[in-house]
Amino acid sequence: MKKNAERLLVVFFVGTLFLLSLLFFFLPHLRFSELENRFLQRPPKMTLENVLSSNYATEAESYVTDHFPFRDQWLWIKSVSEQARLQQENNGIYKGKDEYLFEKFLQPDYHKLQRYIEGVNTFGDNHTDVDITFMLAPTSVGLYPERLPWLAPSYSQEDVSEFVSNYLDNDITYMDGFDFLSPHASESIYYRTDHHWSTYGAYLAYVAYIEKKGWQPLSQDDFIIKEVSNSFLGSYHTRSQFHGLSPDMIEAYLPIEQVATEIFIADTNETLSSMYDESFLGKKDQYAYFLGGVHALMTIKSDLDKLDIKQDKLLIIKDSYAHNVIPFLTNHIPEIHVIDIRYYNGSIGEYMSDNGLKDVLYIFNISTFVEDASLLKLNN
Repeated sequence: MKKNAERLLVVFFVGTLFLLSLLFFFLPHLRFSELENRFLQRPPKMTLENVLSSNYATEAESYVTDHFPFRDQWLWIKSVSEQARLQQENNGIYKGKDEYLFEKFLQPDYHKLQRYIEGVNTFGDNHTDVDITFMLAPTSVGLYPERLPWLAPSYSQEDVSEFVSNYLDNDITYMDGFDFLSPHASESIYYRTDHHWSTYGAYLAYVAYIEKKGWQPLSQDDFIIKEVSNSFLGSYHTRSQFHGLSPDMIEAYLPIEQVATEIFIADTNETLSSMYDESFLGKKDQYAYFLGGVHALMTIKSDLDKLDIKQDKLLIIKDSYAHNVIPFLTNHIPEIHVIDIRYYNGSIGEYMSDNGLKDVLYIFNISTFVEDASLLKLNN
């Protein structure tokens, strides 16, 4: 009887593995996960360079993990079980005080970080006639470490910002997000369930940049502040699947004196007349309401009165923290070029030369900056 039970167990185990393998190969593989709000790993390319560098093995592992049969259901089961055990962390997200979710932030690899900074410095050395500003913003865990669960490990983002400041060349203007966000820490400058700053946080970044340039920013009274959604559950909620949280509210700051804009999205060859895409307010990724989400290259032209123009052109090299900042800048600059270096593979130097760009603004959050090697493409 015992042997029969063992045989049945072996048959069940082998059969399950065989069935899951069949399902992996025959079920459709999605390109984008609505639940996790991210693009999934593509099939790895078997090239000699990839195999020798171990990239192939890493990408193959990610591909299997991302497309494992019934992945969304397994993630949900894991989340429910973790919450049943009263765990305050799931998938790298902490459930903190005041209904805030926080991404785990540990000490970064400073050798890698120094390489990324050197890439920015080299870019500046190669373009000495260009005015460069680098804005680095903390994420919510950097500004509110006291709201983490008791004894939850977290590394100081202020230390990271200071390191970046020390290693950036003096010819590059550094804007430390702690400087303009900390005085407003008691206000709603971040979404509670998402990794981005709120539109108000973006407004504070806009004011800091405009004042750094010596211009006059628009006051909040110059905008109609409109609530466009009260049902936003962002990326941190998506990853953690913590239940019982109140959704975030998304606001749009619409200038009382409206400015006509035209947006050209190079990667899709589309021309749009609005910086806001309301279709995303009915989807999971509501933050994509700003600029219609992530694009490799965009050009935004604004029909400004000559008296309102402070400079003719600006190139923004950014992550998604820039998306709700850029609409503010269109009130001062009639032509803004936007490159997301994570997805843009052309020569930025050639693009600047072809378009007569002499002013550059980097906008990154610390969590993305310390992990994303795409900045090494700056000098390609």
